[in-house]
Amino acid sequence: MKLSIVIPVYNEEESLIELHREISEVAETNKYDVEMIFIDDGSRDRSWQVVQQLSQDDVRVRGIRFRRNFGKAAALNAGFEAAGGEIVITMDADLQDDPHEIPAFLLQLQDENLDVISGWKQVRHDPWHKVIPSRFFNAMVSYMTGVKLHDHNCGMKCYRREIFDEVVLYGELHRFVPVLASARGYRVGEKVVAHRARQFGHSKYGFTRFVKGFLDLFTVWFLTGYGQRPQHLLGTIGLLAMTLGLVILTCLATMWVGSRVFELFGLCNPVHLKDHFPAIEYSIASLLLGGQFISVGIIAELIVANRNKAGKVYSIAEEIRQKTE
Repeated sequence: MKLSIVIPVYNEEESLIELHREISEVAETNKYDVEMIFIDDGSRDRSWQVVQQLSQDDVRVRGIRFRRNFGKAAALNAGFEAAGGEIVITMDADLQDDPHEIPAFLLQLQDENLDVISGWKQVRHDPWHKVIPSRFFNAMVSYMTGVKLHDHNCGMKCYRREIFDEVVLYGELHRFVPVLASARGYRVGEKVVAHRARQFGHSKYGFTRFVKGFLDLFTVWFLTGYGQRPQHLLGTIGLLAMTLGLVILTCLATMWVGSRVFELFGLCNPVHLKDHFPAIEYSIASLLLGGQFISVGIIAELIVANRNKAGKVYSIAEEIRQKTE
């Protein structure tokens, strides 16, 4: 079994040599057939020069350099495409992920017959203003997607290679690979991992990471829940909006007609629609909004239908073919 270790790199020149040493130690101790793929995501320091030197000293090291910073998802995607192993391990380059966790990942993958294992940094060495929002975010992801993991953000994960024939990353969706894989029917688990304190440099993630994360969460929620049936969501919203508008207009019309009838018998003063003009405006706006949602839903259905002609919407785990003589 060949093992591919995919490592995105962004300004981590100080940690790469030590990370390579630790991975080599684990590989040699356990006799793994391993390749290390370092993806330089537009680093501005000497990270690429270090990767070049490592590749000259060790044939197991491969390097990919981006022309500029494209983001972690793009770096991982490039690494997954280049990976030749049956099992893919991802880890960060800052030494906070411990390569000595790799044997336990592989053992759990085999023993529990899983396809994806996500690391869980149960004890974190990060400041509180990062830990608390991260825990809230993880709880929200688990609730909205149904994939119950304690730490969706952990960079250390283990995958079977065939997952990436069906799961394609873009934007900032790298943290949601277990969710996207689960939506295709792959088995997902998690494992507690050691989280080491950062030795060099500083974190590349700020507050904007959480803002983008929440926006990406809604994207993933829509893709996994309604990606093949967008009209079910958009059409439902449209029907609710149209129903609200019709109910209000019906009530206003009933009041106006009823007041005219009762006026003939001197029972009440007539209702003037101009007194309820704001309600009429909102009702018409609600009708138009509902129609727009339904129209967008129809267009989305057409896009999905045409896309599905070129690609499969299902994932086959096994197949038994009839034997031919």
